[in-house]
Amino acid sequence: MKTTPKEQVLKSIRDALIDRDEITLDDVDFDSPIYPPLTDSPDIVFARNFIEAGGKFNYCTDEDELAVFLARLFNENIYLPVYTAEEKLRYLLMQQGIDILREEAEIFEAASVVSTCEFLVARTGTIVYSSALGGGRRPAVVAPTHVVVAYASQVVNELRDALAGLRTKYGENLPSAITFITGPSRTADIEKTLVKGAHGPAQVLLFFVDDLKND
Repeated sequence: MKTTPKEQVLKSIRDALIDRDEITLDDVDFDSPIYPPLTDSPDIVFARNFIEAGGKFNYCTDEDELAVFLARLFNENIYLPVYTAEEKLRYLLMQQGIDILREEAEIFEAASVVSTCEFLVARTGTIVYSSALGGGRRPAVVAPTHVVVAYASQVVNELRDALAGLRTKYGENLPSAITFITGPSRTADIEKTLVKGAHGPAQVLLFFVDDLKND
């Protein structure tokens, strides 16, 4: 009696399950790098990959220049009103005469949100943000524009370096939410058409303060 293609496939699967070889994981190497070494310094690699992902990169030689750049940015009304939950950033913006939204519920009225971050991952151009920084999970996803203040000392080579850094910083009390931001929010869920800003900020602006330039 001739067997059907379906029966042949099922027989092959059955035979494979009966006669399967024993698989051992004793020699699996989980420690060696899976990527080639970075071809440039980590900060340059990060900037290149961040821009390629659609982010807007701004270099600041120090915090004084950062303040000037932020004042210039928020003189453009398209980024107002602005919200931040972090005290240091509130002080910095107020010193520049920038009015900020103060109440947590007002974040939904903001055209932009300013935050710091945990790490910058050179390999992928990714910003690592956590709910422990202030404002919970909302700053990374609510406003049309996310403005991030970061430092050269926060750059790490790989994602696993960032995760190790978080474990070192927080120990057993990791933040309830850790967000990985690689450029603006993008989705093609609707009719396979790429849309920015559907599930998060349509713009990600990074102000990169070079706190290592004299090291």
